[in-house]
Amino acid sequence: MHVLETCLYTRDLQAARRFYVDLLGLEVDSERPGVFLFLRLERAMLLLFDPEATAGQRVPPPHGAAGPGHVCFAVPESALDAWRARLEAAGVAIEHEQTWPRGGRSLYLRDPAGNSVELASPRIWGFPE
Repeated sequence: MHVLETCLYTRDLQAARRFYVDLLGLEVDSERPGVFLFLRLERAMLLLFDPEATAGQRVPPPHGAAGPGHVCFAVPESALDAWRARLEAAGVAIEHEQTWPRGGRSLYLRDPAGNSVELASPRIWGFPE
């Protein structure tokens, strides 16, 4: 078993598209302007929804969240410094850098909606890179 999809919520899907597609390089699977943007990552999906658009839907059942969410992307630890430089060059502040007891590091930043985005070595959970 593995996580197939995770959701984040944003009122500005175009800003999310610029961040996740243009800056982070995720692949667009499908989108409905003003409602959702679905992004493909190897064997998982990141689903971005406008929370107002999904709150009143009937199928699938309504869902949403208030306040910032969190997502973590696995990246090789050797690539974290290059990611830091790329993000800073794009004007994205690194909120925090963490070195973990099991090994590995994480970079924390915010997407345009204020969600917490983490780039981390899989080693933080004891997984191989």
